[in-house]
Amino acid sequence: MKHKVKLTVIDKKLYPELQKEYCADPNAGECPCYNVGDEFIFERDGDTDHFWHGGIGTLVKTSGDPDKVAGGPKMPHCSELWDAISRYIYSGLQGGSIMKDWMKDENVMIGCCSDGTRPVIFKIERIDY
Repeated sequence: MKHKVKLTVIDKKLYPELQKEYCADPNAGECPCYNVGDEFIFERDGDTDHFWHGGIGTLVKTSGDPDKVAGGPKMPHCSELWDAISRYIYSGLQGGSIMKDWMKDENVMIGCCSDGTRPVIFKIERIDY
């Protein structure tokens, strides 16, 4: 059995009061790297190894400009996101459980980046084929 990992942007949050109080740009706004509904597929098979390339080229669906979406053909995933979820992607690509006994389905995880003023929430799914 082989495994892929699907990453889907399910929500974006914005805390302007925190940006005004703490950010160098008090009007930074929401995350520019992702759009709600963006989908990414990670594979690690043969010559394809998206994990070790920071997920560049994993974007399969977006409502934005693919060249400006992290994970698209020109940009790797955001380092804040990658730091928060890469362990789940790696585990899923190896066929491991992502969140056993925590989520209803052990092959699904809900995670987010660590940007406290504009977090992006993702669904991470291991796909077996």
